[in-house]
Amino acid sequence: MGEMRKITAILPAYLVDSAMMASGNGLTETIRQALRDYNHHAASQRILGMRGKLKFGMDWRELRGKDEA
Repeated sequence: MGEMRKITAILPAYLVDSAMMASGNGLTETIRQALRDYNHHAASQRILGMRGKLKFGMDWRELRGKDEA
């Protein structure tokens, strides 16, 4: 799992309780999943922000393995 970090955080009880009920997991796993979800969302937003800005050298025929023109 890599390097671990122990944290102390002051969080609203209703948020922690509702997140734990929604996930069905304990506190640690709920927070881990929330952080994974946040990182996934942030990465997705960065990728969406690149729309139209990335040059790609293949067309759809090459991607599908079709040689027809």
